[in-house]
Amino acid sequence: MIDFIYQDPYPILKDDTQYRKITSDFVKVEQFGEREVLTVDPKGLELLAEEALTDVSFMLRTTHLQKLRKILDDPEATDNDRFVAYNLLQNASVAAEGQLPSCQDTGTAIVMAKKGESIFTGVDDAEWLSRGIFNTYQKRNLRYSQIVPISMFEEKNSGSNLPAQIDIYAKKGTSYDFLFMAKGGGSANKTYLYQQTKSLLNEKSLDEFIRTKIKDLGTSACPPYHLALVIGGTSAEANLSAVKKASAGYYDHLPTSGNMAGQAFRDFEWEERVQKICQESAIGAQFGGKYFTHDVRVIRLPRHAASCPVGLGVSCSADRNIKGKITKDGIFVEQLEVNPKQFLPETAPHLEAPVEIDLDQPMADILAKLSQYPVKTRLKLNGTVIVARDIAHAKIKELLDAGKPMPDYFKNHPVYYAGPAKTPDGMASGSFGPTTAGRMDVYVDEFQKNGGSMIMLAKGNRTKQVTDACNKYGGFYLGSIGGPAAILAQDNILKVEVVDFEELGMEAVRKITVKDFPAFIITDDKGNDFFANL
Repeated sequence: MIDFIYQDPYPILKDDTQYRKITSDFVKVEQFGEREVLTVDPKGLELLAEEALTDVSFMLRTTHLQKLRKILDDPEATDNDRFVAYNLLQNASVAAEGQLPSCQDTGTAIVMAKKGESIFTGVDDAEWLSRGIFNTYQKRNLRYSQIVPISMFEEKNSGSNLPAQIDIYAKKGTSYDFLFMAKGGGSANKTYLYQQTKSLLNEKSLDEFIRTKIKDLGTSACPPYHLALVIGGTSAEANLSAVKKASAGYYDHLPTSGNMAGQAFRDFEWEERVQKICQESAIGAQFGGKYFTHDVRVIRLPRHAASCPVGLGVSCSADRNIKGKITKDGIFVEQLEVNPKQFLPETAPHLEAPVEIDLDQPMADILAKLSQYPVKTRLKLNGTVIVARDIAHAKIKELLDAGKPMPDYFKNHPVYYAGPAKTPDGMASGSFGPTTAGRMDVYVDEFQKNGGSMIMLAKGNRTKQVTDACNKYGGFYLGSIGGPAAILAQDNILKVEVVDFEELGMEAVRKITVKDFPAFIITDDKGNDFFANL
């Protein structure tokens, strides 16, 4: 016989989060028989969700900003590392003013809550949390990114950024604890599940596995990353849930060893090893260097004897995670950093001057100019750019499939893969950073064959089919910094107008005028690709 054992499978040993109090309203302690119950007016749930999603859309954690400053102060950081870190700190400073969100992809709203069994609301809590999320996206200059299916193939934008993902768990006590996330598509798409076996669980095999799979992450989710690696799990779903929470720092205070009850624990030794592997990858903060990751969390979980799920995921440069809580003392939200400027150095990092490219000349002349420079060359773009992303590309392919010509705007100008947030009053543009290039890879060969997409501007690494197409047709892929969407809107985008497919909302084709827009040559017309050489 064996004794019954039970414990919290994720025993968080402490919470050193600094909270700010929103209000003392909406909560009341009442007596029901011999039990003390905390009654919460559902308007309190609405208020908490609205405050949390507002704060996290424009501000970041102090610890995250400190890590960006660390890059600037590290003598081992490359110029590219410093260039990205400096831009991200500038971006955080602009976003904190509350008009331009830190990233144009203002994300899927995710709420994970643990509700004490002595909390009474009398409503469907998810509905009232959704009301708060709805309020934020209506009132603020955020983007509606949720696409709802009408039928198997017909989809429409919900126009509100709902539905949200809301998961509420039960726990003991009279507190209601929350983790809110705004998860962009780029970092969400870089969550991987690998179904492994016991054969992985030795030092050599695990090291080799990590070195191989780290490359799957690439740069399209805007590094430097907060990386989470979770080994084990009672199910695949449990594994990936732990990945998401670990990447948000939620499990930072787990124990550091396991026990017979199967408690989750952090492995600091493997965190250091994985961090070193990431540094040795030389991928760096998007364009080569040391800082592919800020830090790593490695979590070990129990598993079924026949299974060993392994999850890998990231929180990106838009590290939008914020805690909240409701107690008898009121409603609280995590205090994020209101003064990111304090982390900026007095002078910008010294870098070689970029090559200036005039985009308002014939496409052949722009291509000839770019052809003079090797991959990794830093550029400063000025002139006209066309903006198009997933649905617009699909629409243009439909035109080609129907025997119609490629639109002239796609042949005469570079194409920027992006979709803006709402435009603040008095500004030319809302937050307008690049989206992941790889989703458009399937179109490149056909589009370049028809004279379009000859210069592409976006973020992240791409497949060999793009390199081959550029080599065949004389095209270029230019990498933009993933992350600083607010500062691009404030400083680099002078004019925005819709030119096609207006009904697609943020996915409509736009024409923009840019000034001193930063970029790097990633793939050239000779078959060279920057990331292939890492």
